[in-house]
Amino acid sequence: MEAPSEYVDWLNEYCPKKITTAPHAVSKIRRGSRVFLGTGCGEPQHLIRAMAADVNLQDIVIYQMLSETLAEYVDDESFLRRFSLKLFFISYYMRKAAFEGKVDYIPAYLSQIPDLFRDKRIGLDVALIQVSPPDRFGYCSLGVSVDITRAGVESSRMVIAQINPGMPRTWGDSFVHVDQIDHLVPHEEPLHVNLPRITETWVAKRIGHYVSQLVPDGATLQIGFGQLPYSILQYLDTKKDLGIHTQLITDGFLPLFEKKVITNKKKSLLPGRVVASLCMGSEKIYNYVNDNPMFYFRASDFVNDPAVIARNDNLISISSALEVDLTGQVCSDSVGYHFFSGIGDQVDFLRGSAMSKGGFSIIALPSTAQNGKVSRIVSHLSEGAGVATTRGDINFVVTEYGIAELQGKSIYQRIIELAQIAHPKFREELIEAAKKHRYIFSDQLPPHQDDLIFLEVYKTTAQLKDGRTIEFRPLMPSDEFGYRTFFYSLQEDTIYYRFFHHKRSFSHETAQQHWASVDYRKNMSLVGIISQGGRREIIAMGSYARDESSEEPRAEVAMVVREDFQGMGIGSRLLEALERIAGENGYKGFVADVLAENTGMIHIFRKRYPDATVSRAQGGDVVIVMDFADRSSGHGEIEKGVSP
Repeated sequence: MEAPSEYVDWLNEYCPKKITTAPHAVSKIRRGSRVFLGTGCGEPQHLIRAMAADVNLQDIVIYQMLSETLAEYVDDESFLRRFSLKLFFISYYMRKAAFEGKVDYIPAYLSQIPDLFRDKRIGLDVALIQVSPPDRFGYCSLGVSVDITRAGVESSRMVIAQINPGMPRTWGDSFVHVDQIDHLVPHEEPLHVNLPRITETWVAKRIGHYVSQLVPDGATLQIGFGQLPYSILQYLDTKKDLGIHTQLITDGFLPLFEKKVITNKKKSLLPGRVVASLCMGSEKIYNYVNDNPMFYFRASDFVNDPAVIARNDNLISISSALEVDLTGQVCSDSVGYHFFSGIGDQVDFLRGSAMSKGGFSIIALPSTAQNGKVSRIVSHLSEGAGVATTRGDINFVVTEYGIAELQGKSIYQRIIELAQIAHPKFREELIEAAKKHRYIFSDQLPPHQDDLIFLEVYKTTAQLKDGRTIEFRPLMPSDEFGYRTFFYSLQEDTIYYRFFHHKRSFSHETAQQHWASVDYRKNMSLVGIISQGGRREIIAMGSYARDESSEEPRAEVAMVVREDFQGMGIGSRLLEALERIAGENGYKGFVADVLAENTGMIHIFRKRYPDATVSRAQGGDVVIVMDFADRSSGHGEIEKGVSP
């Protein structure tokens, strides 16, 4: 940035008549004017206070995205008689005023707000903005507030700019020439500091753990407004070569920049650049973005345009919500009839990520509110709540209790997925409400009411001979349809080998009986999952259950692998994973009843347990008794899950 004396000298030489004081500049605003204010931490505080202090200003309509300074005046009746406030987003500082009906909320997608100005659907007479000092060519930077501010400048009849040496000079489409500004008010002051209030860190840690499982190396991320998305960033610090295309840059990104987690190397759109529209945080992040060519600031009609967002391959949108109903409707801008925030960038990025090659969206939220008194996963949205995101736009939902995948799922499947990640004390209530609405089977059992976070260490991965990765994890209630598809994909002989008879059907009742009997300690079922063409398919299953006939702590084990994946070592790895879990739960060994002609399964058992006892049962079946202490060294290639 230019030294203060240098830029003032330049202005005095180039456009001396434009230089003025804040009171004089705002006195040029006519009665009844429609005034735009710069956004968030980039708002011109000095100009706003001068405007509020001018008692001659009457019937003024103010439009703004994120307000902070105005919060100083919303309890002043004389101010409210003179100024009408219309906000595109209810900031934390304006929330009380919104609840009290002192401000007017304009629901709008961020990508479309600039065109509302340009098309005069929202007419603007005056823009009050804050800029950096001009360079030697006369260009000032909009700094940390490009978003809808650029369109506000271009659409207003008069522009008044506070020139603040404390405003970072950002790269991109952020520059405004002094010729475009009618009145220049030099005034230095600190930018607003805006750091989210971090609470319930254990919840954020668990949510961050699950989100991290969904984010691959090389992905391009969008991080939404709010304290939870901000908190999640710290749990992505083991990723590699992440890219950023997002509305808002905060201090939460700094550790990832410093650790070279964010490199932008893999981006398909503007590689090497962080694409953003706003910056809010502390002086540390303002200094980091200042004159940093890695950052490319553009207006919201570019950054938030779903078609532009979709040009980023593997774009993952991470945002939050106030509540999600069992069908997948998301409320993010209101608590009942009270407007709480705004539509913001969520829908733009959900739709853009859906169109991105390899992209998807994540809605992350705590499972409860009001200190655990109410569930955020609800049977229906609260009365008065707005549907910001529709059922058709939603993909992943994450709480501290797990991940629900909803895209392409039926209402029944969505209910099971979402009840499974609700707080345990609300799960049965949610299932009962869904039955009342005729959304699910009347005999549907609720998910386990235990906190199943301990299952994270039971998740494992292994590399197959063809280079693909298989994931083994515990069977969940939401796997019913995947389990059913797996069963019907098996050949008759494979089914016969597993179930000892030609099982013809796999009903809802059968599936319920299976997972209902799993308590994840005495009994366990693991599924093997392969990702194919963006789909996740169950291609193997293994189970153990306590052998009640044995005096020793021994479990009966059985496995089945789909035919096109046999011979790849999946059975051996599945057996290894089951043994580890069984051993941790006090079992000393397995016993298996195997058909004599199922030579492949017998080979898997004998290979891992060379000293196993093999005998014939009365029907000719083979009984194999295996002690964990007698096993061979095994593959040693399974990567264990990590508990958050």
